Amino acid sequence: MSRLSSLAIGLVIIAVAACGTATPASPVSDGRIKVVTTTTILADFVTQVGGDRVSVESLVPKGGEVHTFDPSPSDVRRISEADVVFLNGLGLDDWLAALVADAGSKAPVIALGENLAGVQYISGGEGGSAGVNPHLWLNPAYAAKYTAKITDALVTASPANEAALRAGGAAYITALEALNTELATRMASIPAANRTVVSFHDAFPYFAVAFGLTVDGTIVDAPGQDPSAAQIAALVTVIRTKGIRAIFAEAQFSEDLARTIADETGATVVSNLYTDSTGDGSQGTYEGLMRWNIERVAAALTRP
Repeated sequence: MSRLSSLAIGLVIIAVAACGTATPASPVSDGRIKVVTTTTILADFVTQVGGDRVSVESLVPKGGEVHTFDPSPSDVRRISEADVVFLNGLGLDDWLAALVADAGSKAPVIALGENLAGVQYISGGEGGSAGVNPHLWLNPAYAAKYTAKITDALVTASPANEAALRAGGAAYITALEALNTELATRMASIPAANRTVVSFHDAFPYFAVAFGLTVDGTIVDAPGQDPSAAQIAALVTVIRTKGIRAIFAEAQFSEDLARTIADETGATVVSNLYTDSTGDGSQGTYEGLMRWNIERVAAALTRP
């Protein structure tokens, strides 16, 4: 029998077996709240609040790029099985809407970055809602607001666990408040003249406001969009004119352009900062990645 014939018979057998098989039952619940998030940072927030009462999956993998993420069929299944879905919103992860529609999910979809009381939204979005920058979580005070919103949504999904969930949320908000104080203290050592920087893309405005920096330029308008030679030349001029000491480079992007500009200007490239994703080791949690970022930024801006 030829290999082609054998393959054809095998496919027929599989098809017949599939037709004769009952529709698979839904996975047996272990009692935990099934949560899907768009990013690993949001997944960490959920884990910190819910602990062992939640089961969390991030659609964008660690080190992945949320702006340009291309969902797979398996992501539709994840959404279809979720009790709650969290995204950032504000244009960062709008691709989720089509995924939820394809999954036919009835789970509530919570945009954590939108309609937050007490937030000073900053313009300069990446094609998102009303041109608002979506990277609020890089200010720990705003991360605490995400946490409060997550807590409320988890309680709605599982009222029987309200006491434990609210205790988890309150404890994490306290930890974030302490983190904010710790990081601000570290950044206080930076001389006023050194507090202007350039970033790879427009991810740092809330970080800058929180810790007293000024972002005087970005290398790309948005991830996936290369700058023109004229744009690079203009940025080089800004760096030289203002004496900018540091260029922020992010772990999920190539730092080649940042290195090229640094060679032209003498600025220091602050490598492997984490913005849209957690990392490995100490960067595996939001608190860890923020400490990692602050230490590298402060060291670069206080060097002789």
